[in-house]
Amino acid sequence: MNTIKRVASAAAVVVATLSLTACAGMSNQDRNTAVGAGVGAVAGSVLTGGSAVGAVGGAAVGGVIGNQVQKPTR
Repeated sequence: MNTIKRVASAAAVVVATLSLTACAGMSNQDRNTAVGAGVGAVAGSVLTGGSAVGAVGGAAVGGVIGNQVQKPTR
């Protein structure tokens, strides 16, 4: 069962990465937010043993971190 979870997690990362190629018109901050949410969701799911709550929490935290990484200059 752990093998299935690892394969599913890896597939999710690949799909998220490939889907971000459609984000060519996004700003760097928007792109960082999306990447952070995707990585956070996968990490949250893996760390909580596949829990949906962990994935949602990880996506929220990852999105906030990704958004704050490169703030636009004022």
